[in-house]
Amino acid sequence: MIKSFADLELDPNLIEAIEEMGFERPTQVQAEAIPQALDGKDVFASAPTGTGKTAAFVIPALQYLQDFPRKKAGPARVLILTPTRELALQITEQAKALAKYTRMNIFSITGGVQYQEHADVLATTQDIVVATPGRLLEYIDAERFDCRAIEWLILDEADRMLDMGFGPVVDRLSAECRWRKQTLLFSATLEGKGVDGFTADLLNEPAIVNAEPPRRERKKITQWYHRADDMTHKLDLLKNILTEQSERAIVFLKTRERLAELRTELERAQIPCVWIQGEMPQDRRNNAIARFRDGSVNILLATDVAARGIDIPDVSHVINFDMPRTADVYLHRIGRTARAGKKGNAISLVEAHDQPMIERVARYIKEEIKERYIEGMRPKHKKPVFKKKKPATVKKKKDTAKKKDTTKKKTSAKKSK
Repeated sequence: MIKSFADLELDPNLIEAIEEMGFERPTQVQAEAIPQALDGKDVFASAPTGTGKTAAFVIPALQYLQDFPRKKAGPARVLILTPTRELALQITEQAKALAKYTRMNIFSITGGVQYQEHADVLATTQDIVVATPGRLLEYIDAERFDCRAIEWLILDEADRMLDMGFGPVVDRLSAECRWRKQTLLFSATLEGKGVDGFTADLLNEPAIVNAEPPRRERKKITQWYHRADDMTHKLDLLKNILTEQSERAIVFLKTRERLAELRTELERAQIPCVWIQGEMPQDRRNNAIARFRDGSVNILLATDVAARGIDIPDVSHVINFDMPRTADVYLHRIGRTARAGKKGNAISLVEAHDQPMIERVARYIKEEIKERYIEGMRPKHKKPVFKKKKPATVKKKKDTAKKKDTTKKKTSAKKSK
């Protein structure tokens, strides 16, 4: 039973860096994936965001590189593929912190960086390269990146890569790294479908790690909702939460248009915020995340597409200003708080048409989401009750089937005459 990082038999220089980063004991995914990876097995791990999966693949990769040191200077031995630039930069940052007391060279290769800057990196010795698939493929085609030296291929957020259409590119990169010894695939979805859609030869008899956070982990996120009569009431509730309750909040909206409207409302109320949305220039996006991360501004407005893969510590509240379209997206959203063992809050602002969605989410996560009230801001309307339509549909089907059956009998009776 692995209860501490010392139980993983890691080099003292790694243990020292881990302790400095404030990791007290391995999370479930770390305790299960690290020993399998160090035993030389391929790993397929399904772990939701916020469960410490970055360290679950970076720690064994660093240990492997120390167990089998390189004999001469040369290209990267470990390749980590990830769907977005932000995630690539976050992984690079965490890997450098974990490798603080080693001599490992860790670099990232992503879009939005000058070609010459990458060329300089690729001309030096690299141990670990963290890359986005599209940009890396450009360098491979230009014969700037050598995959023959890759010993470990790691795919993070594999399900997201498929969602974003990277399946064929990843298959191609897998073929380019065919001399590798091990493959580790991490998927954020709870269903563990991250490997579907990639070719079957990506993993070789992998150890399966299904690290759904235990109930007590999920309990660290306190979830509730407020009912809103209309948009004005909804805005008043949000302003109260942002000014009276939250320390650092991410507010989710369903479209860029909705985000722009809310931004204007908050500016009018002199509540400072930053925002990220799809199709936003990379420098502006990085600037917004940096300002939120360093605490210059404590409110981040985001759409679901834009928020993929961002990892920001100490988010006290996730607020669903708009309910998501599906329950699994709700789970992804609230996973932005209560990270690294801390507690967090998830609040949904629910208009009448959102009521069925909040009930669907509660069924999906198998937990009750209670309604709360803010004094002086209670909803004036009654909670809507939506009748379940299924029985009527079933009855209709039965009636239709009966009609068909009667028609068939009549037809066959006529024929026999």
